[in-house]
Amino acid sequence: MNPPGQLALGMPFNRLAVPLLVLLILAMMVLPLPTFMLDVLFTLNIALAMIVLLVSLNARRPLDFSVFPTVLLLTTLLRLSLNVASTRIILMQGHTGPDAAGKVIESFGNFLVGGNIAVGLVVFLILVIINFVVITKGAGRIAEVAARFTLDSMPGKQLAVDADLQAGFINEGEARSRRADIGREADFYGAMDGASKFVRGDAVAGLIILLVNLVGGVAVGLLQHDLGVSEALGRYALLTVGDGLVTQIPALIISTAAGIVVSRASSEQDLSREFSTQVFGRPQTLFVAAAVLGVLGLIPGTPHLAFLSIAVVLAGLGGWIGRRRPAVRDVELLDEEDVVPTPVDVTWDDIPPVDVLALEVGYRLIPLVDRNQGGAALARITEARRRFAADMGLVVPLIRVRDNLDLKPNIYRITLKGVDVAHGDMPNGHALAVDMGEVLGRLDGAPGVDPLTGLAGVWIEAGREEEAELRGFVVLQPQDVIARQVEAVFRQHAPELLGRTEVQQLLDTLSRTHPGLVEDVTPRHLPLTTVQAILQQLIAENVSIRDTRTLFETLAARAAKTQAVDELVETVRAALGRSIVDRLFEGSDTLNVMGLSAATESRLLAEMGDEGEALLSPATLDALNEAAERALAEQQAEGHPPVLLTSPGLRAILSRLLRRNLPRLSVLAYAEVPADKMVRMTSELAIEAGA
Repeated sequence: MNPPGQLALGMPFNRLAVPLLVLLILAMMVLPLPTFMLDVLFTLNIALAMIVLLVSLNARRPLDFSVFPTVLLLTTLLRLSLNVASTRIILMQGHTGPDAAGKVIESFGNFLVGGNIAVGLVVFLILVIINFVVITKGAGRIAEVAARFTLDSMPGKQLAVDADLQAGFINEGEARSRRADIGREADFYGAMDGASKFVRGDAVAGLIILLVNLVGGVAVGLLQHDLGVSEALGRYALLTVGDGLVTQIPALIISTAAGIVVSRASSEQDLSREFSTQVFGRPQTLFVAAAVLGVLGLIPGTPHLAFLSIAVVLAGLGGWIGRRRPAVRDVELLDEEDVVPTPVDVTWDDIPPVDVLALEVGYRLIPLVDRNQGGAALARITEARRRFAADMGLVVPLIRVRDNLDLKPNIYRITLKGVDVAHGDMPNGHALAVDMGEVLGRLDGAPGVDPLTGLAGVWIEAGREEEAELRGFVVLQPQDVIARQVEAVFRQHAPELLGRTEVQQLLDTLSRTHPGLVEDVTPRHLPLTTVQAILQQLIAENVSIRDTRTLFETLAARAAKTQAVDELVETVRAALGRSIVDRLFEGSDTLNVMGLSAATESRLLAEMGDEGEALLSPATLDALNEAAERALAEQQAEGHPPVLLTSPGLRAILSRLLRRNLPRLSVLAYAEVPADKMVRMTSELAIEAGA
């Protein structure tokens, strides 16, 4: 025995209801119907229209009635099929009397318009005009504008959902639900924009069917049933008017429901409560309206009873609302007094987390970072993160992207732990042509800079990319510029991106491939904070930590003797020397480096003593930086890498002293140079005498 609510084939009735309804509607257009069935269907049509109207009034937001466009199509199709069925009966049986097409049509033709054909035609035309010109046209325009604004606001809404998800304000399930609601809202308004055409077409079809019934019925009565002109016109015109009214009134109700749905803003209350609260919520407006009507009622010649009676009603309603509001307010204040003494305390969960890296964009730049609009900036950033991970062995944390209405439309900025570290202005409809040093001629445009390499460039209008490339420029599209700016930020601030979480993830990964190696370092000899400091210092000097096996094997052998971070870093650098040199000189067997003069080395060692660089005088520091700038300029002029080779005792100190002013300068120790490499001093860093 089948469970209740299921057919023999196991299909629930509710899944077959709509297909069966559509098939029955289509069958009504072809198969003749008895008058009793026609009365039932006309009554059902009116009932459906009332149900749709009531549902639209009680919906708190448009998505609560998201099936409305389909309902609009089905009800329109039902009305048209009833018109076809009634037209068939009117033309075939209209000569028999006013009840030929059923009691519903007869009652609408006799009772509503008093059997007056002219009045019926006028009422029908007025209903069609109201439906076609006023309600349907207005609802269609509202749906069109709503669809446009909804589509324009989709990227911002989706980015807001992603931002709330990453901030931990919502979980994955709620984020998925919100994204689905955003898509459904856009689909709904788009469907309503097209569905309004159904109602307009229904009104036009009603006019055509009216003319067909009237002309065709009179012709049938005259030619086939030998009726007189007045008798034929009276019978068929009355049936035609009744048929038109019985279909146009539900059509008007459905159109009104459509206008209510598309003009409804999302709210927590139904329309009736909002209407009463917002329209009759202020008694002052009722008092003013009552006073105006009272004055008009006292003017001689006006209907005193109507004006004065309504004025009294409005004044009484205003007084009742005015007396009721203080009572409600007292209750609300009492409730607030009960609640205020016991407020909910602030907890750590109430503090939103700070993003490690975040990209904020103005609203005009949203298409560049929104995948749904073809934006490629996020893909470029992902590629940059992958390159950096392969190069340095550090996985950059996920970068949170969101729109910021406080920014100007073409502005973007990048924040590191909530602090603005980089920003830019993206000219609308332009690309950046970068001068790589071998260009032919110049390009007109505003000057710009490649954020990753620092090379000068020119902002050119879209469409001139081919011209720029033919002249030797490298053209960067806006999404490329944003991605390169992000890459420049995480390369420059890479040590700050290596937190305890990232270090622990690195250790967990190494433990899976080399069990026991991590335990030999931490926690056996070094705490996790010391390991983090060593890795951060290596990355700060642009040393790749990708070879984690060599790195931790070196720490395991050395950490038992010392836990000084500087000494451990120098030991690890010596172990990674081959990879360091290979990155700097790209596999060359001859290392063209800058050297430190003997006099300068002696001066630095003499001033520092055992305390290190803290004892260096300001004059010595200034002279050292000036000497380094001169040597670096000579080195780069000859096309050699900016590398300074010095003794192990001075390497770390010189690296710290020179890194701030010369970030591209790398300082090597003799112990880091592989034995099979040839060293050639191409320039000398020497502090001038007397400096």
